[in-house]
Parts: sequence; C-alpha cells; structure tokens
Amino acid sequence: MAEGVRLRAAVVFVRNLDTSVSFYRELLDLEIVDDSTTATLLGSADGSQLVLRAFGDNAARALGSIGVQYLAWSTGSREDLDRRAEILRRHSAYRETREDEETIVVEGRDPDDLPIM
Repeated sequence: MAEGVRLRAAVVFVRNLDTSVSFYRELLDLEIVDDSTTATLLGSADGSQLVLRAFGDNAARALGSIGVQYLAWSTGSREDLDRRAEILRRHSAYRETREDEETIVVEGRDPDDLPIM
C-alpha cells in the first residue's frame, strides 16, 4: 500500500435500507459484511467500506448542509467506468458524463438523490 492517508469508509444515511443496499452492491461491486435492521456495512476486497444507515422514508436531506455532499469513486479502466454508467442508466440514476484531457467523470444519483461521481 502506498504511503499516506486514504479514505477507509463512508457513512450514508438513507431512507430505504434495502433499496440502497441493492443499488450500491450492484454499482460498486460491494458485498454485505454485516447488517442489522437499521444499518448495513458493505465492503470490497481492497478494504473500502460503505455504511448505509436507515433514517426512514420521511428523513430530510438539505443539499448544501453540513456533511457529505457527494461520494466519489474511481475505476481501473474506461470499460469499467462505462459499465457502471450503464448500471446508473438502468436505475434511471445517470445524469451526465464530463471529460477533459486527463479525467472522465460520470455523475449519477443514488436512491435518495445523493450525487455519486
């Protein structure tokens, strides 16, 4: 592993736990590591973790408030990025693809309208 600090885990509050678990498992190739009735820990082989915590169908989330504004993930190839963009399209969650000389960004939304890049 390279020297330095890296993000180990993210926690996302969600309205519907089952819907969000299904979405993130498919989109990010994550497996269920642990779960309860109110939270699920998803993980990958490289040790990255995503905790989804249910807050209920009426939970509010104001964009621009304190806290995570979006989640950003990376892929190892353009083909893998295109595959994940297609997953977003199947979920009606795809927003756009932006490209410059060095970076390609696919933007989508999760089931609670949280931006994913």
